[in-house]
Amino acid sequence: MTTPRRYPGQAAAPGSAAGLIYQADAADPGTTEHAARPAVGAAGAAATPAQVEAAFAAVAADRRALAARLRAAGRTDEADIIAVAALIAADGVLVGAAVAATAAGGDAAAAVREAAEAQAAAIEAIPNPELAERGADVRQVAAAVLDHLAGGQRDRPTGPVILVRRDVAAADLIELAEDGLVGAASVAGGASSHAAIVARGLGIPLITGVDQAVLAEPPGSLAILAGDAGELVIGPAGGQWLAAREKFAIRSNAAPRGRCGQAGPSRTADGQDVVILCNVASAAETRRGLAAGAAGVGLLRTEIPFTGRSDWPSKSQHLAQLTPILGLLGGRVATVRLLDFSGDKIPPFLRDAAGPRPGAGLAALLGHPAALADQLQAVLAAGRDADLAILIPMVGSLDEVASVREQLERATAGAGARTPRLGIMVELAATAASAEAFAPAVDFFSIGTNDLAGDVLGLGRLSLDAGPRLAAEPRVLALIEHVAAAAADAGIPVSVCGDAAADPVVLPLLVGLGVRTFSVPAAYVERVRAWLAALDADECAALAAKSVTASTISDVQDLARHARDS
Repeated sequence: MTTPRRYPGQAAAPGSAAGLIYQADAADPGTTEHAARPAVGAAGAAATPAQVEAAFAAVAADRRALAARLRAAGRTDEADIIAVAALIAADGVLVGAAVAATAAGGDAAAAVREAAEAQAAAIEAIPNPELAERGADVRQVAAAVLDHLAGGQRDRPTGPVILVRRDVAAADLIELAEDGLVGAASVAGGASSHAAIVARGLGIPLITGVDQAVLAEPPGSLAILAGDAGELVIGPAGGQWLAAREKFAIRSNAAPRGRCGQAGPSRTADGQDVVILCNVASAAETRRGLAAGAAGVGLLRTEIPFTGRSDWPSKSQHLAQLTPILGLLGGRVATVRLLDFSGDKIPPFLRDAAGPRPGAGLAALLGHPAALADQLQAVLAAGRDADLAILIPMVGSLDEVASVREQLERATAGAGARTPRLGIMVELAATAASAEAFAPAVDFFSIGTNDLAGDVLGLGRLSLDAGPRLAAEPRVLALIEHVAAAAADAGIPVSVCGDAAADPVVLPLLVGLGVRTFSVPAAYVERVRAWLAALDADECAALAAKSVTASTISDVQDLARHARDS
């Protein structure tokens, strides 16, 4: 009997699946560099400069068309991720380098790989960690170009498939989601990558950081993917595979479906009221979150539709994006975050060849004569029936808060509207440490755990070490505790809108630190409600008190495990 091959990795999207291995990459003949050399065949390697240029154009067109279909379906987050790939595939510098190398007599496949690697390396040298991580997007586009040169992706096995690739892209998941995809494993990437975000939204288990030897596994092999445990098992016994497939199918079909009318406070096992809101960027997500019982929206990401723009969005453009979403939230909480053009969401008009221009992000929004006013006027008009709140991203100073409040009061006076509550995202370590100074100037705090943990630990969003569970690191927990205490002293609400709010290990710690409002991805509303119903607030407080003073995140995880088992 053949011994199953086990490939550990990082859990990037939860869930488990049983399927057949689909190898979207393979090694070129005669090389063992499985992770670095997707097969393109003799025809692809001998492609002409014109064919290379046409392949880039075809990938750009495919990505644009896919983005348009997603946008039409209300899947705005996914559409904008795919639109970035279309821009990369149409980039003249990247295409020109590959075409020129081919014209000089080089192997077309090597020319594409080397041009992409040079551009990816230049991007990764940018001091901004999150922007630097966009080098992975360039490599993913190059892989798609090589697929095109080879005459399309390799044949997929019939039946449920587990995608295996050096660098699983968001587009891979979206394109295969309705064609038998049940899971994915990637050599590259991290828990905060675009692919991971899309996988979680689609409910497809994904692990990353898998050993590159997995790329040599035979296509069509039986496999079991344990997304929560972070392991891919290839070659299990047939009976074990069939049992796993049946179990996972039953679990998927038995998943609870949300019903309208469940909105309102959830409760812990000892009767503590907890409010569950949802994070959205589209009407489709909003409908899903409300149907699952969310009391409203705790984070409306307004920048997502505009990350590919060449200028600031106008009031009418904001209205077109906001009206379908805020129209669903009459009488409900609608927390609208101002444009957050930071990290890897900086549009072309705020960057140049060297990277983001000085003063990008919140500083650029406040420095423009009309950008903030246009957005605020649109929010007030589109959200006139909602319980509006305005959220300022990446706040670092009280002057920024004062500037936004001044413009907000001017906009509400002009519209004859009630002034919305004004809060700040607490996602910089310095801001969290100074929370007591910010509290008198705002109406609420919203903690962004992804960026806060990254800032504390010096990690970018695509790092293999990044992920929601890093909020359990003692230094991060201590800052969250400080923010919650400052909010309590000032008598203002505090919520968590980062992905840690939907992590079963971190959630009890947040409850124990005094957080009672959580905003989570729409797909997680029901499960977070169920987790909260099993928690005792006093026990959570005892666990949090020990965890804040622990030495390492491993110690915190041990404490959490012991608390669950006791």
